[in-house]
Amino acid sequence: MRKLRIILLVVLGIGFIIGLALFFIGYFKPKEASLNIETTPASLVYVNGRQVGRTPYRSNIVPGEVVVKLVPEATDAALTPFETKVNLVSGIETVIRREFGSTEDLSSGEIISFEKVGGKEASLAVVSVPDSAQVKIDGAIRGFAPVKPPITPGEHQIIVSAPSHSERVISIRTLVGYKLTVVVKLALSAEVKEEKPKEEQPQTLVEILPTDTGFLRVREKPGPAGAEVAQVKPGQRFLFLEEDESTGWYKIEYEKGKEGWVSNTYSKKVEGVLPPP
Repeated sequence: MRKLRIILLVVLGIGFIIGLALFFIGYFKPKEASLNIETTPASLVYVNGRQVGRTPYRSNIVPGEVVVKLVPEATDAALTPFETKVNLVSGIETVIRREFGSTEDLSSGEIISFEKVGGKEASLAVVSVPDSAQVKIDGAIRGFAPVKPPITPGEHQIIVSAPSHSERVISIRTLVGYKLTVVVKLALSAEVKEEKPKEEQPQTLVEILPTDTGFLRVREKPGPAGAEVAQVKPGQRFLFLEEDESTGWYKIEYEKGKEGWVSNTYSKKVEGVLPPP
């Protein structure tokens, strides 16, 4: 009987030691971080180059910096993938939301992440793309991004807006001792259309013709008696200013702000657009 009691005590002691060891291992082991990704439309999710699932995606991940890539699944329109780096914090959920567009300018979303800073207060930072977007918190204007307004712990609503862009409304929850950073990407508004470059109207130009010397003299006054002020080459075109009635020579702008006359024997008037200087 005594022998059985000793064996029982030994077994209980070993069990207690094992349980205590497991407790300390679990206690001191860093808690995993949580990653929550939502996209419109659904997309494939890659973390550090490895496909881990599709959206909506939520998983616990080892804390640290990771590269997240989101590739929208096939749709009728070609959509632009998204890639970013995020720093995952132990015991904290990082949220990525993305609405894909055909270009980066037409895409939108936000990344909400935490950073432990200590102290007895909560803090908030709002960054926007494009820069200088207006930031409202709980209905009150708090400045223009990037902005770090004072914030109380708890639930809040952020509205980020900018001219010619669609606003985004984000719900957040701030925590004591943590800095919450919200990076907001705004999409160009549907009403904004890409402006086509204005087509330049044709002008009357003077084109220099081939000469025996390989150049044509530009003179201060019409006629060969005028003093030479410059030389131009065959094939070049210049803005036509006027024509001399007596000689038929053309007045041109051979440099920006500089004018002179060339012989109509070795030049002709054409319609066209001057190339950029």
